[in-house]
Amino acid sequence: MLNIYTVSFFGHRYIDNASEVEQHLDCLLHDLIVQKEYVEFLVGRDGDFDTIASAAIKRAIHSYGYGNAHFILMLPYMKAEYRDNEKEFLDYYDEVEVCTESSKAHPKSAIQVRNRCMVDRSDLVVCCIQHKSGGAYKTVQYAVKQGKQVRNLSDCQL
Repeated sequence: MLNIYTVSFFGHRYIDNASEVEQHLDCLLHDLIVQKEYVEFLVGRDGDFDTIASAAIKRAIHSYGYGNAHFILMLPYMKAEYRDNEKEFLDYYDEVEVCTESSKAHPKSAIQVRNRCMVDRSDLVVCCIQHKSGGAYKTVQYAVKQGKQVRNLSDCQL
């Protein structure tokens, strides 16, 4: 039976020190891909950190992967952008999933519901939390309460 290690990514819409965060991500992703039997990466598409994490995941899979990683975009509900550009999304991500729970939630709470579903599915939560407010901060608080391993890249020093 394949041992799947699931990692989700959360961060603020706008982040400072993007290049430092990217360096930390590159190191972490290298270690995960070479040390784990199979890694599933879950990302949203809602801000700077998601964009940085997605690019780093793509680089890491290309550089170190040997068929042991799967890159999934988790949408909170069906978005027109995805529906109208499905081929381009599937050229970039290995899979696009619409979270069932959040697709049934009110649109104003859908992202938070999706984030909690991602946390529940994860073994490791990688985040870039630079201030104590916002949806990403609330998601990481939830992850800690659930006993998930959390790695905040904004706490790291090179």
